[in-house]
Amino acid sequence: MKVLMLNGSPHEKGCVFTALSEVASELEKYGVESEIFQMGKKPVMGCISCNACAKTGKCFYNDDRVNECAEKLREADAFIIGSPVYYAGPNGALCAFLDRLFYSSSGYEGKPGACVVNCRRGGASAAFDRLNKYFTISNMPVIPSQYWNSTHGRTPEQVKLDFEGMQTMRTLAKNTAWMLQTLSAKEHPGYEKHIYTDFIPRIKKD
Repeated sequence: MKVLMLNGSPHEKGCVFTALSEVASELEKYGVESEIFQMGKKPVMGCISCNACAKTGKCFYNDDRVNECAEKLREADAFIIGSPVYYAGPNGALCAFLDRLFYSSSGYEGKPGACVVNCRRGGASAAFDRLNKYFTISNMPVIPSQYWNSTHGRTPEQVKLDFEGMQTMRTLAKNTAWMLQTLSAKEHPGYEKHIYTDFIPRIKKD
C-alpha cells in the first residue's frame, strides 16, 4: 500500500514538509509506503474551463506538475494534501493545482484522503475545511484524527515543538493505515451513473 502526500508549500523542506514527514514516519511502522510530492515554486495556471481534459483525460497545460501528480495519484491507495495557511486559507497556487487535478482526471473514487495545514497562529480550521471539499465531492472517504490536522510554527524546529500537532499527525497516520486495511478487505458495491441537475433548465434549440 502507498500513500501519496502532496506538499503544497513553496518551501520544499519547510513546516508542511515537517508535518508530512511525521505522518510518513508513522506510516512506515505499519508497513505503508509513502511519497512526498513537491508541488514546486513555478507559477500554477488556474483552470480556464476549456474542457480539453474531457477528451484526453489530462489537463491541457503541461507547464507544472499537475498531470504528473495525477498519474501518481491513480497508482496510490490514499492521498494526503499539505498546505501552509495564507489569510485563513490554503496556498492559492495549491488551490489552482487541485482545481485542475480533480477536474481534469479521475479514478480516485474510494481512495481515502486527508489534508494537513500549518499556520503560525490562526486560520487553520478554515484552510482545513476548504481542502476537504476536494475529497467529499470525489467519493473519497476522509481520514479522521484526534483533532483537526493542523500544526503550528514559523519554522520546522517550532513545528516539532508543537507536541499535540505532531501527535495529531501520528494519529492521522494510524487511521490511514487502518482505513487502507479495512477498505481493502471488501470490494466497493459500485456507484450509480452520475446525475447532473442544472438550476437553470437547458433550452433545446431547433
